[in-house]
Amino acid sequence: MSTKEEVIERLKEFMQQEAPIEKAELDSAKVAFYRIHNAEVEAARNAFVEAGGAADDFVPQPDEKEAEFKELLNAIKEIRSAQKDADDKEKEANLTRKLNIFDKMEALIASDDANAVYQQFKALQGEWLEIKNVPVENVTGLWKKYQSLTEKFYDLLKLNSVFREYDFKKNLETKTRICETAEKLAEETDVIAAFRKLQQLHQEFRDTGPVAKDFREDIWNRFKSASTVVSRAYQQFFENRKEQEQNNYDQKVVICEIVEAIDFELLKTYQDWKNKTDEILALQAKWKEIGYAPLKLNSKIFERFRAACDDFFNKKASFFKEMKGSLSDNLDRKRRLCEQAEALKESTDWKATAETLSRLQKEWKEIGPVTRKHSEAIWKRFVDACDYFFEQKNKVNASQHSEEHENLEKKRDIIRQLRDLNSSDAPDSNTVHDLLKQWSAVGHVPFKEKDKLFKQYKAVVDVLFDKLNSQRRHVNKNQFDSGRFAGTPHERLVREYEVKKAEIQTYENNLGFLSKSSKNGGEFIQEISRRIDLLKEELEELAKKIESSAQENEQ
Repeated sequence: MSTKEEVIERLKEFMQQEAPIEKAELDSAKVAFYRIHNAEVEAARNAFVEAGGAADDFVPQPDEKEAEFKELLNAIKEIRSAQKDADDKEKEANLTRKLNIFDKMEALIASDDANAVYQQFKALQGEWLEIKNVPVENVTGLWKKYQSLTEKFYDLLKLNSVFREYDFKKNLETKTRICETAEKLAEETDVIAAFRKLQQLHQEFRDTGPVAKDFREDIWNRFKSASTVVSRAYQQFFENRKEQEQNNYDQKVVICEIVEAIDFELLKTYQDWKNKTDEILALQAKWKEIGYAPLKLNSKIFERFRAACDDFFNKKASFFKEMKGSLSDNLDRKRRLCEQAEALKESTDWKATAETLSRLQKEWKEIGPVTRKHSEAIWKRFVDACDYFFEQKNKVNASQHSEEHENLEKKRDIIRQLRDLNSSDAPDSNTVHDLLKQWSAVGHVPFKEKDKLFKQYKAVVDVLFDKLNSQRRHVNKNQFDSGRFAGTPHERLVREYEVKKAEIQTYENNLGFLSKSSKNGGEFIQEISRRIDLLKEELEELAKKIESSAQENEQ
């Protein structure tokens, strides 16, 4: 039964049937109805809480099907009560009748003429078998006395052997058939139905008269063996169900512990609560898939789970209620960030503005949520302002990137021209100086090419400078050599001094064409400066020698 309507129809069928209404069937219908009903109430409760209501404020809507179900249930209870009263009266009457039959059987056993009373005794047996239910506490005692009186009638009285053998034979055939039926019950898949049929067979076996002594023990052992198989299956079924119910209970305890262990301090945002709500709903769905717990624990574990879920949804409702007060403030703060971003979007101070917008974006993330009504619009406003600035910045970077590649080609061309000058033994100094000026005038190149390019530039310039200085020294040397043996020692020192001074002037002129715009450019300048310093030291030494020579000449 999967719907309330099916359960109600089943109750109506109970009321129409003539047979007594079994309590187990009634309980099964009741469990099925309230399983469906409770699931519907729980779903309505969750929907109420999801809409912002508190779990404690939830009131289930009246259910017409439940009212009809209760009316039918009460009517059936009245019918069963009347049936029970009638059944009890019938059982008491049957008990009295059977006791009276015992009195008559005992009287016949005491008779001297067995042939005369045989038919009367058989009639009493037939009457006994027609009488059915008696109080349960009297069943065993009555059956034992009936068997005793019957066996005593056959064994102690000298009856006609033909009659006795005939009865023994018919009784053996009946009990053999009962054994065969009991043995087939072991193949039944519905062990409960099989067990009920076995009870009926037990009653029939008891009601059947005795068999010959040679067969009594064997036929009883056969029936008992068949009964044991069915009884064990019946017992195993309930043990398995008990084990499954205990397993179901253990699973439900774990689910309760999971819900009860929620750390509400960690639920600080709407998304946190949404994620946790999804987990709770998944656990509730899992709960419904799990079967019943043991009867004495089923209601308690359900109440525990519902209390834990109610606590969660109550706290969730409180959180949303508190958050409503901060939504407006969050919206104002985000609007101010939008205004700041919009004021900066046209800025061309790329680095400083990018850092400021990044800081604003971080601050945005730290601000809590706003209402859904404004959430998307305010976010789009902020993103549009930020995106506009960064798009402009990227366009400029792209243009700058293109310019740097153009500068790279210009500087490579300058290096090629300098190398061409290197192939000459006497490079033109004016051409070299002009190319150095051009190099300094060219802007930035791509960063990853800068160091490699400057090393090439420095190497070729070093060679050129050495050649230019060598040329100058050669000219000065020729001039010096042409007059090295002419004039006084003082005059020779003066000429050497002038040569050094001219060399320093050459380096200083070269230095004027270099750029300090890069790290390596600074190193190159430092190296030439070091050479100039060494020449100046030599110049100071020559100056001292010239001064000493002049003093000697005066003396």
